[in-house]
Amino acid sequence: MPTAILKPEPQEYPEAFKSYIELVPADKDVMYYLEKQHADLLHMFKGISDARAEESYEPGKWTIKELLQHMIDCERIFAYRILCICRGETASLPGFDENLYAYNSLANIRPLESILNEYDLLRRSNLAMIRSFTSEMLDRVGIANGNQVTPRALVHIIAGHEQHHVNILNERYAKMKK
Repeated sequence: MPTAILKPEPQEYPEAFKSYIELVPADKDVMYYLEKQHADLLHMFKGISDARAEESYEPGKWTIKELLQHMIDCERIFAYRILCICRGETASLPGFDENLYAYNSLANIRPLESILNEYDLLRRSNLAMIRSFTSEMLDRVGIANGNQVTPRALVHIIAGHEQHHVNILNERYAKMKK
């Protein structure tokens, strides 16, 4: 099991994910960062009502619940890709339509507490799974959505994707009336 999961090189992931990877601090171990994000996100949502979580910052944008569910869905998909590639899968893994997933999530009819519980369980499970892999497994190359990617890059993409959306929550949703 690796002592630290180093930041991936640009050839390890599609260019589209560069901005996410750049959001992960280079001076922090990504596993520590994922654990901190986990605690910070759960704390961020303390005291937010279901009604508030069903609001969006402008018409046509996802609600807070939908955004949180999107983060969960993406982490689950990225983690599945990590598992497949680490286990030696050679088939190309499919892409997904994030808007279709958000629409079909029905997040707004779920209690926020239920969504947060799903996030909590998923992140803890993914941390345990990632820790079970060797450095060699995390350096394998697979194909996802038609692009080459390593599990090591996907771990950083999970962290960066969450940070991207936390930034949106802080910048756009926090400005909404409380």
